Amino acid sequence: MLNFSFQNTTKIHFGEGQISAITKAIPQDANVLVIYGGGSIKSNGVYQQVTTALADHNWFEFSGIEPNPNYDTLMKSLEIIKEQKIDFLLAVGGGSVVDGVKFIAAAAKFEGQDPWDIVAKHAPIADALPIGAVLTLPATGSESNIGSVITRDGNKLSFGHPLVRPQFAVLDPAVTLSLSDRQISNGVVDAFVHIMEQYLTYDVNGKVQDRFSEGLLQTLVEEGPKALVAETNQDLDVRANIMWSATMALNGLIGAGVPQDWATHMIGHELTASHGIDHARTLSIVLPAIMKVRRTQKHTKLVQFAERVWGITNGTDEQKIDQAIAATEDFFTQMQVPVRLSQVDIEAPFIDTLVNALEKHGMTTLGEHGDIDLTESRKILTAAL
Repeated sequence: MLNFSFQNTTKIHFGEGQISAITKAIPQDANVLVIYGGGSIKSNGVYQQVTTALADHNWFEFSGIEPNPNYDTLMKSLEIIKEQKIDFLLAVGGGSVVDGVKFIAAAAKFEGQDPWDIVAKHAPIADALPIGAVLTLPATGSESNIGSVITRDGNKLSFGHPLVRPQFAVLDPAVTLSLSDRQISNGVVDAFVHIMEQYLTYDVNGKVQDRFSEGLLQTLVEEGPKALVAETNQDLDVRANIMWSATMALNGLIGAGVPQDWATHMIGHELTASHGIDHARTLSIVLPAIMKVRRTQKHTKLVQFAERVWGITNGTDEQKIDQAIAATEDFFTQMQVPVRLSQVDIEAPFIDTLVNALEKHGMTTLGEHGDIDLTESRKILTAAL
């Protein structure tokens, strides 16, 4: 196991009706800005629960955060923050809203010339507004980690800092019952790939991390499809297990002390930026291709993945790996997401554009070994056709 330092200070309020906890979680004298997306929270009852919980607080609202939070939209919130002397931000929505609020929190206190430098140049963050989150779509784990992904002019880039980790997060599985099948599918697949980015690398004898990861993967495989069928899609226990798995997938725990990959995400970001494909659906396309192209480098963990997650114990190692990749693709298909570029109308000639975008954004040494160069990325994209 590798050396590591681990700390996660986000307080989790989990369970039905827990939105009421924000009454005490946010200081009574704070000027609060409630930030959300397209307004679905007003039709599913979440907005009303939030307003009830903030009845005795001085609060304002800002809406319109996109599924891939856009820099220009986020910057519009700074005027309200300045005018109303906002000193606490409450994100209400899915991971994109939380990501956007993280950027707003840093930008509001940024002392440099251009807040985009926070993302584009990883400019130092010396201060940030405090954040709380009410999660409505389990997927990214952003509600209890330090990372954020922001989009501007076709560039989808990430930043992270401990100062933008939410102080608390409310996880009420009941609010996910109104999600569409597409949102459910995206969330489960996003969480699954987050785990794989930290698990499917190379063995460092991190047994605790591996077992956590394998248990989370098995839970998503078991519970994910249940949320898409009529017999069980309103089962609160199913939603609770999915929601907690998504949080645990990227709160730092399973990634502490083990190597991490993230090539699937970096390549996937270019697909979202160029074609507007849902983030999770880019991951379901790229991950199987990486498993195929990188099977030698990931051999030991692929065999372990086959045996422990899928229960594949017969055959040679190579046969186990083949079956594990096929099982992963079958699971993604069951979750109603694509596993090939052709399924989203992307053909071979466009691979050049994607590879050029990776080069432009400096994504030339990807993977847990830093050896996925542009040539290797081209092989992965070709395998994804």
